[in-house]
Amino acid sequence: MKKILITLLLGFTVMLQAQISVSGTVTNGANQPIKGVSVYIGAIQKGTKTDENGKYTLNNLPKNGLTINFTYVGFMSQNIAIKNTEAIQTLDVTLEESIFEMDEVIVSTAFNKIQSQNVMKVEHETIKELQQKGTSTLIEGLATIPGVSQVSTGTSIGKPVIRGLSGNRVLVYSQGVRMENQQFGDEHGLGLNDAGIESVEVIKGPASLLYGSDALGGVLYFNPEKFADANTFKANLNQKLFSNTLGSNTSLGLKTSTENWKFLARGSYNTHSDYRVSGGDRVTNTRYNETDFKTAAGYSNARFSTVLRYNYNNLDLGLPEDGIGAQSSSKNTALPRQAVSNHLLSLNSIIYFTNTKLDVDLGYVTNDRSEFEDSDEASLQMKLKTFNYNAKYHLPKMGNLETILGVQGMHQTNTNFGKELLIPDATTNDFGIFGTANYEWGSSSALQAGLRFDNRKIRSEVNGEVGEEGYFQAVDKSFDSFNAALGYKTDLATNFTMRLNLASGFRAPNLAELTSNGVHEGTNRYEIGNSELKTEQNFQTDLNLEYKTDHFEFFVNGFYNHIDNYIYTAPAGTVIDDNAVFNYIQSNAKLYGGEVGLHFHPHPLDWLHYETAFESVTAKKQDGDYLPLIPANNWNNTFRGEFDIKDWLTSGFATINVSTTLSQDNVSGFETRSAGYTLVNLGLGGTVKFGKTVFDVNLNANNLFGKEYIAHLSRLKTDGIANIGRNVVLGINFSI
Repeated sequence: MKKILITLLLGFTVMLQAQISVSGTVTNGANQPIKGVSVYIGAIQKGTKTDENGKYTLNNLPKNGLTINFTYVGFMSQNIAIKNTEAIQTLDVTLEESIFEMDEVIVSTAFNKIQSQNVMKVEHETIKELQQKGTSTLIEGLATIPGVSQVSTGTSIGKPVIRGLSGNRVLVYSQGVRMENQQFGDEHGLGLNDAGIESVEVIKGPASLLYGSDALGGVLYFNPEKFADANTFKANLNQKLFSNTLGSNTSLGLKTSTENWKFLARGSYNTHSDYRVSGGDRVTNTRYNETDFKTAAGYSNARFSTVLRYNYNNLDLGLPEDGIGAQSSSKNTALPRQAVSNHLLSLNSIIYFTNTKLDVDLGYVTNDRSEFEDSDEASLQMKLKTFNYNAKYHLPKMGNLETILGVQGMHQTNTNFGKELLIPDATTNDFGIFGTANYEWGSSSALQAGLRFDNRKIRSEVNGEVGEEGYFQAVDKSFDSFNAALGYKTDLATNFTMRLNLASGFRAPNLAELTSNGVHEGTNRYEIGNSELKTEQNFQTDLNLEYKTDHFEFFVNGFYNHIDNYIYTAPAGTVIDDNAVFNYIQSNAKLYGGEVGLHFHPHPLDWLHYETAFESVTAKKQDGDYLPLIPANNWNNTFRGEFDIKDWLTSGFATINVSTTLSQDNVSGFETRSAGYTLVNLGLGGTVKFGKTVFDVNLNANNLFGKEYIAHLSRLKTDGIANIGRNVVLGINFSI
């Protein structure tokens, strides 16, 4: 890794290229200047805002390969490429008013288009939007996005589910690198805190073309907090209080930037007591504490841009075993408990050549997972260390054709230090090479295609005695896969867009599936691995139809996903140490369904919005039996009012949300059915001004009527333990 870093730094010093400055004025359709428009270049993470005359200036920019994004609430976003011309450019922009949400730049796809130009449909949500829903954790917020749900253990542990696929089938990216944190286990969460995250993008479907193995089901791509605008200093304090868990979440951030240098730091602390179900009882030992620290430093000029980021996350969380037992409001975790610490170091760099550029992402992730059963000595401790690299070379643009070639890989080691072993010591190496191209014609049509080859090698060490629990045979396996993707976008009529995507994906078996031999934590079953498992390979078809006018938006997303060699556990019909034995086996499977929704903004009631969405997934094995852990169908309705009150409240909003989850009767042979339920949630907030003091406030009441319910994907469901009851959340954010 040191040699790679030195090579990159030496390379930066020899790249010579003229720099340019861009300035201009941003106006509306009536030729009036707009103050406060965000003018941002994502590639070099540099931005500014327009002044009271609508004027802006960006200095020290590379001469090619950049796109400026103009965004402002209530107006359509614009993406404008900087052409390779004069050293000083004037770029005046006119923004058109838009009732609906801003058109965001999508970073998780190859060509970083705004969503309206993107061939693939990607869900984009800002963390601020998720926080306004009053959820207590990042994964709870993600589960409000259509097509996304979670496998949860109380309020502390949640794993994302995208269209019925979870675990190692969903890849998580943060700071531009893949997160590796023992994600094979249901009792292990994301290891991410929403503080210091700007937004999340959700790719629903195989994304192996760009991300390799484990992106068979989809990708969650977290965009880090932006740096301050050039020549500014900003600070903010965010405080949230939670009534149900007597919890609090405190976050403090500082950031500053010059024309070339930028720096930020943010620390947060999150603490909660046992959550309370409807009726007032608390679920014993669901309490948890989380410490998170993020910092970043960057430098950019006309030749290159580089950003170094670091994230430390430490979780201390209780593991509920007694259900509703001893009642306590303590925030100190009891035994059994889990301690998980993550260190994420990333270096994201772009080198600019005459007509091309090279993106290089390097990442180092360490995950230390310890479990304490009956003492402060860890009975289980695993340390996972991962080095990631990802390089993408953008070939010179040929007319309307853009092409990218890339290499990507990973070196990973897993080492055990505790008395118990879930998986053996092992080494994993990935290598992939890919190419993708995007061709646009007319004003609204685009075709995107790509091809990729991957190899994964897994080697583990033997452990224990043959025939006894804790025995792991040595594994030395190599898995290869070719994958391709083809996407087409066009306007079928005025305001009516179609996207059609065909893509394959793959996932190599993980260590637990290959080698397990013992009681898996949290599942209460004896699992036996299968070293002869084959690579999962899928092919998915996605169709997206969108119709948008000034006051009406309608969408339909449909998908069909066929998976060869789907890996799952099945009961063997025997018992070991009072635990039912489950074997890892394979079968072909199919999943199908989608999402449909609309957003209505009636005129002349310009302050009122109505949004509704329905999502459904059906998943079956080849023999006709249903797959396990498939979310129930959900119908979500939201009424939102927007208002200002004189001079002291701006951007005010009030929402009422009614979320109806239907019963889940399509269950696997060893699952139980789940009853349906309806939850009502309220929200109120806005920007408050008292003299020179300005702050944002949110007040939410989730599960307003204290409905008692058990989610189908709750891991506490088998014990009959209900999900969280009424929870009132107050959030205040001060900015300087």
